[in-house]
Amino acid sequence: MKEYLTNERIRAKQVRVIGPDGQQLGIMDTREALRLAREQDLDLVLVGPTADPPVARIMDYSKWRYEQQVAEKEARKKAKRTEVKSIKFRVKIDNHDYQTKLGHIKRFLEEGHKVKVTIMFRGREVSHPELGQRLLERVAEDLKGLAVVEMKPELLGRDMNMLLAPAKVSA
Repeated sequence: MKEYLTNERIRAKQVRVIGPDGQQLGIMDTREALRLAREQDLDLVLVGPTADPPVARIMDYSKWRYEQQVAEKEARKKAKRTEVKSIKFRVKIDNHDYQTKLGHIKRFLEEGHKVKVTIMFRGREVSHPELGQRLLERVAEDLKGLAVVEMKPELLGRDMNMLLAPAKVSA
């Protein structure tokens, strides 16, 4: 973060000054640099406090800060937000239902989202976790090339979960 140079914060007697258009004005007395900045109705901002002598720049700090905030806002707009979508299966799923849910998973992955695939066990089904394991392995196999398994199938209570992430597309 840039730091304003004010009379209370001046620690160094001299600073290396950079002008408003980027040219170096050289090393000068701190008070002289402050006077020069005030004459141009600009701020003297400390940009390199650890340098010897410290580096200060004459600039319109509020305008610079505003431009930084606009740039950050634009970057946030362009940033891709990934969500974790969730799809639930049952152990006794029909082939048509399986294909439909697989289509949903493909769509989510193509949109760049991660997908949490859950197998729900009811009643005595929980005593056969290998059936859920087989189903999740089938999902991973059917999505090979489109998805990578980020979290291997894991039994948590009456649910078995697996996390899929979109595969990196090499261009």
